[in-house]
Amino acid sequence: MAQYWQEIHALTMRWVRRLSREKFSMLFTLVQPMLFWLIFFGNLFQKAADVQVTQAPNYISFLTAGVVVMTVLNNGLAGGVDLLFDKENGFLERLMTTPIHRSSVILSRFIFVMTITSLQVLVILGVAFLFGVQPTTGLLGVAVILLIGMLFGVGLTAISMAMAFSVKSHGDFFSVLGFLSLPMIFLSSALVPLAGMPVWMGFLAQFNPMTWAIDAVRPLILSGWTEALPHVAMVVVVMIIFDAICLYGSARAFRRAMG
Repeated sequence: MAQYWQEIHALTMRWVRRLSREKFSMLFTLVQPMLFWLIFFGNLFQKAADVQVTQAPNYISFLTAGVVVMTVLNNGLAGGVDLLFDKENGFLERLMTTPIHRSSVILSRFIFVMTITSLQVLVILGVAFLFGVQPTTGLLGVAVILLIGMLFGVGLTAISMAMAFSVKSHGDFFSVLGFLSLPMIFLSSALVPLAGMPVWMGFLAQFNPMTWAIDAVRPLILSGWTEALPHVAMVVVVMIIFDAICLYGSARAFRRAMG
């Protein structure tokens, strides 16, 4: 068991060192969601948004939960990129010939992606605080937001790794990535509440796991524990089912690719 965790630690640090060598990539990885969505998009639509429809003091307050979950979405779906490049350049195949547990490769990637995502979420909440958005549930609420993000992110990262093991080139990977991410964002309550969407979009958004995650994070920021707890309990159940399905598919894709 000790050797297993040493393998996970070594592989995780490999991802960390790779990112640390790419200074600009590391900077924009942390800043991009905050800059483009929360600051630019939030302020752009601040006056255009109907406060009564958003059920929030202002649009930035409403948007914060959406940006948090969008960040998890984008990071999770991109989580398999480095594995794909390792597969293309032959490093993954060479790594699999060494006497290590194959699952340590997968678990190390999960740990790395979820750590980076959690840091991004904290940065977003910190910037939102500068705009007057303070989670009404306090530090415990922030911890629960991170937990929800990790539960959602595990399934998304599993999808990404399944794609990395299944597609033939990074061009195919990014095509599928774009096809998945944009519909999931717009068919969710990230930018507008379900009541403000066309009927058909609101109907489809109810089947989007991203909507469930947002609807649990938003009351943690805006409303308090009384309203948040039922949503949190429900989203944990939904995410466990979502993660189980995604992990099963990812495991099958990994076995096919490495078998």
